[in-house]
Amino acid sequence: MNCLTITASFHRNDTSLGLHQSVNFGKPWQDDSSCNHGFISLPYLFGEDLEIFNFDNRHLNNLWLLPITKSERDYKMEFGWDALEERFDDCGLDYLNPQRPACA
Repeated sequence: MNCLTITASFHRNDTSLGLHQSVNFGKPWQDDSSCNHGFISLPYLFGEDLEIFNFDNRHLNNLWLLPITKSERDYKMEFGWDALEERFDDCGLDYLNPQRPACA
């Protein structure tokens, strides 16, 4: 089962997920990755063009499921989501690298 399926199942059957929440994938995102959790965030790399979508008088906000490590998830739980995102900025998080080192 892939991480998106796990997250969707958790959202539907257990706890409704939203912005700044995290989910435990139960396994690494990809082989050789230490990212085994997901963090629901705004799609910062792409800005509002991806985040906000208006079509036929409907408004949709797209969120990003960012793979994170357990230590990053623990950091978020202790210091808050905004502190985690600041930490990502400070360490120059390589968002697209599944083998990236943890920032927290």
